[in-house]
Amino acid sequence: MYAIIKTGSKQYKVAKGDIINVELLEGAKGDSVEFGDVLFVFDGKEHQVGAPHVTGFAVKGELMGETKGEKLTSMKYKPRKRQNHKFGHRQTYSKIKITDIAKR
Repeated sequence: MYAIIKTGSKQYKVAKGDIINVELLEGAKGDSVEFGDVLFVFDGKEHQVGAPHVTGFAVKGELMGETKGEKLTSMKYKPRKRQNHKFGHRQTYSKIKITDIAKR
């Protein structure tokens, strides 16, 4: 059984036991998280497509902590002015372990 959920303006394909990195969520390590925006559910025999969400389903997970993504670097440059500025960004993510895909 797998589902497609929406969180943080992104969509993720998840199954029971998967570990995913989503945009930062509030909570401490070990807290439970529930995703109500389920867009698609497939149980092995039949599928359910939401319009826009599948009613009656929720995906539950456990917050495993925080992790950081890769560093992105960029540079601003102004020709003939001897100006350049290099900067970087590293996004923080929440690590989630999917524990259950169930009906509410």
